[in-house]
Amino acid sequence: MNYAILKSGGKQYKVSAGDVILVEKILGESGSKITFDDIVMMGEGAKIHIAETELKSASVTGEVIDQTRGPKLIVFKKKRRQNYRRKKGHKQNLTAIRIKSINLKNTASSKSLAPKKVKSETTAKKVTPKTKSSAIKAAPRKAKKNSE
Repeated sequence: MNYAILKSGGKQYKVSAGDVILVEKILGESGSKITFDDIVMMGEGAKIHIAETELKSASVTGEVIDQTRGPKLIVFKKKRRQNYRRKKGHKQNLTAIRIKSINLKNTASSKSLAPKKVKSETTAKKVTPKTKSSAIKAAPRKAKKNSE
C-alpha cells in the first residue's frame, strides 16, 4: 500500500491512490489535473521515505471532481450581563479531489548522494607542547600622556 502525506492550504493530508479529499479551494474546473509537489512523507509498505532529496522528486497527481462549500460554521459572541449577542455564519470554499497516482521518481542523482569513500593521507605532524607562560599573554599597556 503506497501512501503520501502532502501539504495543501496549510493542512496535511494522508492520501493513497483512489482517495477523495476535500482541500482548501484550488482554482480549476471539474476534470482538470492537479499536481501536488509539497510532499512531507511517503510510504511504500514498510519502507518510509522522509529524505528531502527523495521527496523533491516526488509528486501526487489528482483530478478535480467538484468545487463545493463546507458546512456552515456558526460564530457566536456574547458578553454576559451586557445584552451583547452577535451571531454570524461562515462557509468555507472547498475543492474535492480524487487522487490518481503517487509518484516517487528514483533518479540517478539520489543514488549518487550515497557517502563516497575518500582516501585520506595521514601525515605525522610534530606537535609542540605549549607552556603556561606562552599560552597566557598579557594585553599591551596603553601609553600614558604627559600633560605639560
